[in-house]
Amino acid sequence: MFHNIGEMVTLFWRTLLALPVAWRQRKKVYDQFFEIGNASLLMVCILSFFIGGVLALQTGPFMAEKGLQNYVGGLVGYSLCRELAPVMMAILIAGRIGSAMAAEIGSMRVYQEIDALRTMNINPVHYLVLPRLVSIAIALPLLLIFSILVGWLGGAVVSAGNSRIDVPFQTFFANLREVVGIKDVANGLFKSFCFALVIGTVSCHQGLGTLGGPRGIGRSVTKAVVNSIVLIVLMDYVLTRIMIK
Repeated sequence: MFHNIGEMVTLFWRTLLALPVAWRQRKKVYDQFFEIGNASLLMVCILSFFIGGVLALQTGPFMAEKGLQNYVGGLVGYSLCRELAPVMMAILIAGRIGSAMAAEIGSMRVYQEIDALRTMNINPVHYLVLPRLVSIAIALPLLLIFSILVGWLGGAVVSAGNSRIDVPFQTFFANLREVVGIKDVANGLFKSFCFALVIGTVSCHQGLGTLGGPRGIGRSVTKAVVNSIVLIVLMDYVLTRIMIK
């Protein structure tokens, strides 16, 4: 475990050192950004809308019994932007994009394409890892903003349409504006940025370490997704503990 962590830290550091040459890889960065961002919008929309709706549906009736139904908007908005949206989007991207990164780089490793890059004096970190890490670090926070807005809309629709809650749109968003501030959204964006770096580093590391043919590719994909989710949850606790002070 410590050996793998050391390798991932080393890979991340080598990628940071390569940032000055990222402009040369802008075409690859754009292609990866399109795959991560635009191609994921539909899933993000569906997931976020129903997360907001379920959150309102679970908490709204209980708060209505206490006469606090007008505060559903603040609860939904705060929970989404600080915790639920960053973690759920990171897990979604880890499953969809992290697995693809590990599989693609793992296939190149198994079929000796990475060795061919080294033979042509092309650094695999510059050519493969850097564009993916830069693109996911940009795309995930942008997806999070979209996710938060759609989640708020889902919570508002459920709150207004459920007879046990019966909170109008105007009341929902008025309370949301009172409770949720720029700092709360910024905290969520910072979390998603950190999660993106974890997903990109872990997935590329597993891909570069693939051995054993097609079966090895499957193992690398599984490890990339599982390790990313575990590290996301652990980092979420650490970041929350730091930000809550």
